[in-house]
This record gives sequence, structure tokens and C-alpha cells, in this order.
Amino acid sequence: MLRGLDHLVVAVKDLDAAGRAWSDLGFTVTPVNRHAWGTANRLVQLDGFFVELLTVAEPEKIPAATETAFSFGAFNRDFLAKREGVSMLVLDSTGPDADRAAFEKAGLHLFEPFSFERVANLADGSTAKVGFDLTFAADPLSPGIGYFTCYNRFPENFWKADFQRHDNGAKGPVSVCLVAADPSDHHEFLGGFTGQREMRATSLGLELKTARGTIQVLTPTGFEALAGHQALAALSGDLPQIAALEIACKGLDERRIVPADRLFGLTLILSPAG
Repeated sequence: MLRGLDHLVVAVKDLDAAGRAWSDLGFTVTPVNRHAWGTANRLVQLDGFFVELLTVAEPEKIPAATETAFSFGAFNRDFLAKREGVSMLVLDSTGPDADRAAFEKAGLHLFEPFSFERVANLADGSTAKVGFDLTFAADPLSPGIGYFTCYNRFPENFWKADFQRHDNGAKGPVSVCLVAADPSDHHEFLGGFTGQREMRATSLGLELKTARGTIQVLTPTGFEALAGHQALAALSGDLPQIAALEIACKGLDERRIVPADRLFGLTLILSPAG
């Protein structure tokens, strides 16, 4: 089964400042939500995809990871100890059992199933129950990136039209860009993770079309060609890493690049919606 982009986790130290930065760009940002394991988030919802701005709010609540159990809180805490930016790439799901079976068949390294519920704070001050089943997988060649699928148990409570209206006309994801020294190293894992075995290879990297948006894995030279020298110069930390997100915006006349130093480690590309 071909999976699509579901969301990116952007780890930040100051959640309110990150929310303001996205709001200043014309995005609607949700109120703060909290997880039982010590993290808190604010979301930018698009069409079937969202950006999760995430911080460590209560570090004492974070459970330790084990060889078999992935700790979402510990992974992002450790990521933030090194830098801010996109810590995790998440795909959509039709169900955790199907994901596990497909990942096992593809030979991916899996962790124990993980499910949770939380309270979602809505725009009008009311609340709703949301719940998710997460299936975590690991790519040994990209230990600095977290990967999982997300099955949304109560989509009617999660997706809200008020949160999906943006002053800048943002509609949906076009692509997510990873930067790697050798993009071909990651084709086997990403093929199994996305369910997409057909990919385009060029001298600059790889391109995989998912059910929602495209994943690009580019060399530093390829990333510079995509996003410019300023974006390349802003990269910090080890490769591979998730460096950029491209969003289609209705009413936008020309492509616009928001540098990573304005968005806590993420280069954002706004492009005219076709």
C-alpha cells in the first residue's frame, strides 16, 4: 500500500515563539495541547497534513527508551539537546496492523506498538478527544530522524475547518526534503516505509512520489539548487536530516523561501498552488 505524508514534527525550545513565527507568515496555529509523557505541541493543519510544533514541557514525565520500546519524548528531548528542527517524518495509516505486516515484510526494524489519547483544545475554547496508533520504524543509516505512521482514530475530532483556513492561502504539502551525503543509501528504507518502490534517481538525489506529496533525498549540492545557498548554509548537525518543507498556497504569485533561521531549523518553501 502506498502511504502519504501525514505530518512533520518540528522540535523547538520555545513553543510560543514558534507559534508566533508561523502565525506571522499567515498560518493559523492551534492552541497548545499536552501529551501525558511530557511534551506539548501546537499544530498547523493543512489538507490532510499538518506541521507539529513540539517542545519538551515536563521533562520529568518522559519515559526512557528501551531496545524494543520507542520513547517519543526521549527522542525529541535528545534531538533538542543538539539542535532545533524537523525531528520526525510521519506517514498516514489505514491501520497499525497493516503497517506492521508491511514493514516486517520489507525487513524494517520495528518497535513495540504504541497508542494514546489526549485532549484537543479547539478554537472556540471547547475540547475534544483524539487518539492515535503509532507504528515506529528505524533506519540505521539515519539515526537522527524518527519515522512512524500515524493512524487517526477520531479524525472528525482532529481535523477542523477553522484550523485549515490560512491567510496565506496554504493548502497542502508539495514535498519534504531530506539532505544526505549519499541519497542512494536511503532508498531501501524509504521504499519500504512509504510502500513506493518506484523512484526517480538523478545526480542530485532521489525522488519518491507518495500518496500525498513527494519525498526528496538530495545531496547538499542538490539542496542548494532547490532552496539556495542561504538554506544550505543554515544546515547544522549531522546528515542525513530533514531540511525543508514545500507547501502549495492558493493566490501566491511566485515561489517564496523562508529561511531556517526564521523557523527554528526548517526551511519553508511556499509555492503557487496549481
